[in-house]
Amino acid sequence: MTPSLRRPLGILALLAGIFAYAIFVVWLFEPVATLHPLIQLPIWLVLGIAWVFPVKPLLVWIETGKWRP
Repeated sequence: MTPSLRRPLGILALLAGIFAYAIFVVWLFEPVATLHPLIQLPIWLVLGIAWVFPVKPLLVWIETGKWRP
C-alpha cells in the first residue's frame, strides 16, 4: 500500500478549522460578556459544542476517503 496524503491533509484541515473557530469565539467574547450571565450560559454552551459537528465528516474522510460513512 502506498501512503495517502489524506491523513496529514485532514489533520492540517482539522487544526486550521479549530484555530479559525477559536478566533471566531474570541472575537465574540466582548459582546457576549456584556450580557447577563443567564443569557451568556446558553451561548457559551452552544459555542462550546458546535465545533464538534463539522469534525465528524472530516474524520470519516480521513479514515475512509469518503465524506459519508
